[in-house]
Amino acid sequence: MNVVISYLLLLCNIILLVFGQILFKLGLQNSGGLHWEKLIASVHIWCGLGLYGLATLLWFAVLSRLPLSIAYPLQSLAYILALVPAYFLFHETISMTKIAGVAVILLGAYLIVK
Repeated sequence: MNVVISYLLLLCNIILLVFGQILFKLGLQNSGGLHWEKLIASVHIWCGLGLYGLATLLWFAVLSRLPLSIAYPLQSLAYILALVPAYFLFHETISMTKIAGVAVILLGAYLIVK
């Protein structure tokens, strides 16, 4: 049961990181790029930073429960999860090359856990 909780904490960490990146992207889009005065006032940027802070606290819990050699490579699953909002929110294309990359990441994650 402890192992299941450890992996659930890791999954929550990954989800928070992805949502943080989504908020960063939205904040940058709304500010028109790297306009620091607008970014500092951006709710999206501040919320993204907050999510990153929570993700860091979860990461501490993960590292106390799982070996770094397993936990850190599994964070690569964030790349896969980020494709969904990239496609639906930001209208980015998902090419066959990206799909192949997803397969490689999944295979790598599987091999690391085994």
